[in-house]
Amino acid sequence: GGLPGGVAYKAANTADSMIGHRTPRHEAFGRAAARFDDLINLPASRLTALLIVLAAFFVSGADAKNAWRTVRRDAKKHRSPNAGWPEAAMAGALGLALAGPRVYGGVMVDDAFMGDGGRRDAESADIRLALKLYRTADFLLIALFGMIAAIVLAA
Repeated sequence: GGLPGGVAYKAANTADSMIGHRTPRHEAFGRAAARFDDLINLPASRLTALLIVLAAFFVSGADAKNAWRTVRRDAKKHRSPNAGWPEAAMAGALGLALAGPRVYGGVMVDDAFMGDGGRRDAESADIRLALKLYRTADFLLIALFGMIAAIVLAA
């Protein structure tokens, strides 16, 4: 941890952003950078999904049960081993179908939908609800770290 851990994390994340592409030029080292970035972000993606599900219990209009069901069903459908977890949790909590087929960098990408809410276009009310979920999940994370710090300091 600490500063060296932060620097190492940022270096891995930057390497993935710069060379972690699926192109012939970046195939050899880029694949290693992308896999390492996936590995170090694995715990955070799962924790984020869990925090969104928990936040949905406290936010009016969000559906915690559907968020959990959607994570369990859809998280692994995403091409990224990490991005699907929080995306599926948010889709389920909001009752939206997120991701799916779209144009990315001028190319049609035929990805699976996260969530089965039937609605594919988020409205302003959905954005407000997503922000409430985000803030509540942040609060839960701070509370979790506070409890861990209290336990460590008390020991």
